[in-house]
Amino acid sequence: MQSLAMARGVLLDLSGVLYDGDTVLPGAVAAISRLRDAGLPIRFLTNTTRQAKRQLLAQLQRLGFDCAAEEVFTPVAAVRAWLQRNGHQPHLLVHPALEEDFADCRAEGPVAVVLGDAAERFSYDRLNAAFRALSNGAPFLALARNRFFRHRDGGLSLDAGPFVEALEYASGVKARLFGKPAANFFLAAAASMGLEPKDVVMVGDDAESDIAGALAAGIGTALLVRTGKYRDGDEHHFQPEPTAVIDDIRAACALILHRA
Repeated sequence: MQSLAMARGVLLDLSGVLYDGDTVLPGAVAAISRLRDAGLPIRFLTNTTRQAKRQLLAQLQRLGFDCAAEEVFTPVAAVRAWLQRNGHQPHLLVHPALEEDFADCRAEGPVAVVLGDAAERFSYDRLNAAFRALSNGAPFLALARNRFFRHRDGGLSLDAGPFVEALEYASGVKARLFGKPAANFFLAAAASMGLEPKDVVMVGDDAESDIAGALAAGIGTALLVRTGKYRDGDEHHFQPEPTAVIDDIRAACALILHRA
């Protein structure tokens, strides 16, 4: 274990850290309450793109987590801002539930391909339509590029990353990433708390996107939990390695409060 910096704010991944499917992980709700009671600001960071933010917030509250909309960070807001700033309309390859978050985007002008975890929508026809748009000069905006995730049935399932890689390979167009492990995603969350990245702790179950991404962005401490998608040895597969590997969110909370 590396030495831990003092914590003034906390970034938390969701699925695999606080809950799995509709099951709250042991001690997760109490851990959030303890962090808040200690006066630590919290931001919830997720690459989940099978739900609109409205649905995600409702799920968190239904599971018993105390959180507000402004505390939940998804890649969608950053992509929407890019589309508006650059005058593009989205060519969506996303899950149907996510479409409502793009409903008020512009419907004219050049297109940009926006890809998330589209699940069953990753059909040949839809992938080929995105490929053709990229071949015609469309920018490529990836909400995430995680390799896999822990599905509700307990098994691992393909995430958006393999499909991002396939379209990059076919089109020769490099995707611009907006979710973890993109540095700006972590930095925006830290800035929203009025904190320097070095004073923030990230807790996640993905050694690549959550942990290595956070540390590369300048986040001071990154704790990898052995829940969710974690598999033995993950901490050695990506650089930088985690500050510490711990059992779960309860252990993370105890460690953070010890250094707060």
